[in-house]
Amino acid sequence: MAALNVGNVGEYLREQRRSAQLSLRQLADAAGVSNPYLSQIERGLRKPSAEILQQLAKALRISAETLYVQAGMLDERERESVETRAAILADPSINERQKQALLQIYESFRKENGAGAEAP
Repeated sequence: MAALNVGNVGEYLREQRRSAQLSLRQLADAAGVSNPYLSQIERGLRKPSAEILQQLAKALRISAETLYVQAGMLDERERESVETRAAILADPSINERQKQALLQIYESFRKENGAGAEAP
């Protein structure tokens, strides 16, 4: 796991908050964190936990995995893999057996192409 890149995640959060046209206080309230704590995260003074990043992502309506990548908790390839699995599992048009078959095929292709070990 990479070291936490506090500055980048803070800058990224500030950009996302501004593009969502939310004040610091509005985002803090929506995410269930204190206004000063969010300010410290945005300024790169605090290291948010994965749980806090997930709350912020939900409030901003963005992928939590995107924030994990920005924080250095997850690399880009892992994020893409997590999002692919989530998309398969969330598809209401296929049944559970089909979802599991797709996930097995996906993992076999990843292994074949050297993408690493199977994720949980």
